[in-house]
Amino acid sequence: MIKKNYWWIGFLLLFPVLVKAQAKTAPSKYTGYLFTYFTGNSKEEEAIRFAISTDGYHFQALNNNQPVIASSAISSTGGVRDPHILRGADGKTFYMVATDMVSANGWDSNRAMVLLKSNDLVNWTSAIVNIPQTFKAFEKVNRVWAPQTIYDAQKGKYMIYWSMRAGSDPDIIYYAYANKDFTALETEPRQLFFSPNNGACIDGDIVEKNGKFHLFFKTEGQGAGIKVAVSNKLTEGYTLRDAYVQQTKDPVEGAGVFKLNDGSGYILMYDVYTKGRYQFTKTTDLENFKVVDEQVSMNFHPRHGTVLPVTQKEMKRLAAKWLSVTDVLGTVQSKQIKKNNMVLDTVAKKLWLPVLDNTALSKFDPQFKSFPGVKITASGSDFSKKPVAYTISIPGRKPETWQVQVLQNRNPVLAGYYADPEILYSEKTKRYYIYPTSDGFTGWAGNYFKVFSSADLTNWKDEGVMLDLPKQVSWANRNAWAPCIIEKKMNGQYKYFYYFTAAQKIGVAVADEPTGPFVDSGKPLVAEKPAGIKGGQEIDPDVFTDPKTGKSYLYWGNGYMAVAELNEDMTSFKTDTPQIIKVDKTYREGTYVFYRKGTYYFMWSEDDTRSPNYRVRYGTSTSPTGPLTIPADNIVIQKNEAAGIYGTGHNSVIQIPGTDDWYIVYHRFTYPNGIKMGSAAGYNREVCIDQLEFGADGSIKQTIPTHKGIAPIK
Repeated sequence: MIKKNYWWIGFLLLFPVLVKAQAKTAPSKYTGYLFTYFTGNSKEEEAIRFAISTDGYHFQALNNNQPVIASSAISSTGGVRDPHILRGADGKTFYMVATDMVSANGWDSNRAMVLLKSNDLVNWTSAIVNIPQTFKAFEKVNRVWAPQTIYDAQKGKYMIYWSMRAGSDPDIIYYAYANKDFTALETEPRQLFFSPNNGACIDGDIVEKNGKFHLFFKTEGQGAGIKVAVSNKLTEGYTLRDAYVQQTKDPVEGAGVFKLNDGSGYILMYDVYTKGRYQFTKTTDLENFKVVDEQVSMNFHPRHGTVLPVTQKEMKRLAAKWLSVTDVLGTVQSKQIKKNNMVLDTVAKKLWLPVLDNTALSKFDPQFKSFPGVKITASGSDFSKKPVAYTISIPGRKPETWQVQVLQNRNPVLAGYYADPEILYSEKTKRYYIYPTSDGFTGWAGNYFKVFSSADLTNWKDEGVMLDLPKQVSWANRNAWAPCIIEKKMNGQYKYFYYFTAAQKIGVAVADEPTGPFVDSGKPLVAEKPAGIKGGQEIDPDVFTDPKTGKSYLYWGNGYMAVAELNEDMTSFKTDTPQIIKVDKTYREGTYVFYRKGTYYFMWSEDDTRSPNYRVRYGTSTSPTGPLTIPADNIVIQKNEAAGIYGTGHNSVIQIPGTDDWYIVYHRFTYPNGIKMGSAAGYNREVCIDQLEFGADGSIKQTIPTHKGIAPIK
């Protein structure tokens, strides 16, 4: 008998399974990401910028966050916005489209889009497509917004889609096909998506998954959010999923979806434009989205951009062209470093890294991020006695050696942007607490409050959000500013009364613990101007209990200093007690009152919080309601130009229990970049603590603000 080998039959049966398994486990050929974006509404910000990432979460700006393509060279207006980048079907050609627009000319001022093409991501050719001039049927169009490109495999052509408006009609998403050279549109625009309610739709972004096309877009006029419409065909039949997919209550725009190289899902990112930030969410099904902001970092503030997966070779090319040594040095990942406060001296080639108190300097690694083709070498790891030399080599450039020094500065005391700090020592917990304004939001647009605790005034623990306006306050959901707090023992139990600004009114919330949960009273405590006051705002509360009488007082005001005696419930005040305390012309806001050795001290902030000259002054009184005696030399703290410290103001004060040791808690412009931010420095502030000293006559000595800060309190 002849034995036949039928192994090949089994192989053929198994082959589809093997192919499927290999498809699941085969590594992606893409190892990084390219982020294209613009940065703002001024003409110099309306330009294409690039950033790169190795993981899709941590992005580093290229070219020092400056444009990689001059807008004046490619646009008809001198500005471009909303760049979208696409890899071509051949895998090696790249297409980019952008809005041809300068927003200063008006939101109805643009008529064109810019088409760009490249073979290497570095060198680009461009063309301008003016819709009214090209298509007579659309001669009344007054805005052409946010174009994007996708390859139509059935037609073998590149389809461009964008939103367009004529007159005052709603914005509509259209599409047309580009010519072979990607320099013009060869078909007349046709409507791509038909809104069921005929509402305006802009900022379209199409993602194909499992044979279905998902069109993400922003609704206009009926809520500024992102919805999704799905179709089996690229150019027609989109059915709306009538639900918003953004994971925030703030207005958003500029949705951009990209697939993660590791196969774990997709990122949906969008521009939270009223807050000046981006939000990243993750999804596996393009239906359910989870916020992953805590995993994301960027050393720039993007506006409406897109992300493209790139290869190792492409990353090297981008880095060689636009990555600078200072870009590399700005990528430290160590959680011990206060990243906002790093100082780069490009002339002396020195880098200063401020670190937390508990950092071991004798063996420290800043953890500079690696980039393809970039080599980083260090002369050692002992920073305890002298700087360490780091040499950075970028392909095609001469290596540079920098001296890196680690500093244990304690200011700022809180990591991140915070302002208007109120400090409390709790008799119940024997800990210190700081209650600040959450800062870093354009136009002071924060809507929640956090609390931090410490045993020694130098090491602070983030205790989380303790009052969220949209979730917990029925009468206001914006402008969470300048809180204050007091601990009162009532019927043998400690209670905490938290007074806060919201929507330019003052509210009060109550808790049994200094960290909450706090419950709002349900209505504003102060909602109107005091009698006789015409200007200013009802903001910046301060609460004080007179140690002589036990009576508690609430102070508030911007442009005026008001005071009223609180009732015993601490959530209302005696209606016949409000009065205005006369101060001199230096008074702006931020009243703070404390008592020492028979004297009542009143502090306030002068000038505007956006000004480098924002500072604190004081007066004294023999009563918690005035009148004030104002010394001739009454500055408590002001800028320290030699140290690069500016905008020192809106303070509180803490006395160490059982001692006559006092400390001032205040905010300043973020260091070192705040002074370069213009008015934005006024909402990018940080909290600091320095010692407060008194003269023998009870006068307050001027405090010089420092980076070093104070030693831990035992």
